[in-house]
Amino acid sequence: MEEHLGFIKYAFSNHIRTSVENAIMKKIMEGALKLDSFLGNLPKKIDLDSVAAMNVTFVNDPIFKRSSVEFDIDGLFIPSDETAVPRGMLLGDIKFALPLGSSSKMLWISLDEDVFNSVSALYFKGGLLQRMVDKIPDQFLLNTASWRFLVPQLYRKYPDDSMLLNISATSPPSVRISVGRIDATVDLDVTVNVLDFGKIVPVACMSVSVAVSGAAAVSGNNLGGRVDLDYFSFTLKWSKVGKLHTVLVQTVLRILLKNLFVPYVNSYLEQGFQLPIIKGFSIRDAYILTSYSKMIVSCDVAFIEPEALFLVQTQGRFIV
Repeated sequence: MEEHLGFIKYAFSNHIRTSVENAIMKKIMEGALKLDSFLGNLPKKIDLDSVAAMNVTFVNDPIFKRSSVEFDIDGLFIPSDETAVPRGMLLGDIKFALPLGSSSKMLWISLDEDVFNSVSALYFKGGLLQRMVDKIPDQFLLNTASWRFLVPQLYRKYPDDSMLLNISATSPPSVRISVGRIDATVDLDVTVNVLDFGKIVPVACMSVSVAVSGAAAVSGNNLGGRVDLDYFSFTLKWSKVGKLHTVLVQTVLRILLKNLFVPYVNSYLEQGFQLPIIKGFSIRDAYILTSYSKMIVSCDVAFIEPEALFLVQTQGRFIV
């Protein structure tokens, strides 16, 4: 009798276990199908402006961990009129020291420095990294009369004429992210022009290499930042008005870079670009860590509208 009851108990418990396992598997499959459908309907790119858009197509399968889900996305910027398509890439595991208090954040977004270099390359290719300058803080310097004794040949050829500066990047700005630092260098051609009877006449050109450093910040759902001038160097490429006074040119360039170039760059950097987070959510209490060519944004999120949350890594990972 006891053996019979034991067999019935075993058979009954085995049936319960199988039923529970099947029910759990069914729920997992249903959840996976819903997640797959949801992810498949997400936008494939996020427009920055009429020139660039971030490619947010997935490049690997989601990685499920004990307390998080990780998604890898392309994250590089592409022309805004181009269709975003997934590209095969291997994003290895992210290794860094956890900043104090950040491990409890709801969302982690890792961005490789290639993300920032991809957008600078697009702007350079589009011819947007150039500007004609006719006004500076010390406006008197943009008149040949100010150079009468230092560059007499310039004044003799073009007495009391206004001057223009054509500032053009000669290569895409290069961004480097290291432990606690964000640095960038940009190589420029600064061409000095004279406005002679309404005609723009180039008279000299200098090659200028500029180094800046700065910090990133999150405003709303946008990642932006600011930079400061670290140092610069220059060489004279050519001149139609003889040699230029090195010390004076250096002084003028410093004024130009600090009071015009850097504020101009910051006006764009402060606008930033939208981080890839689902519409209906906003970022809260963001913390930014820079380390080993990556920038990691750890933050909490809050509902704006009742829509689902989405986590990603641009050339890195989005971890929930």
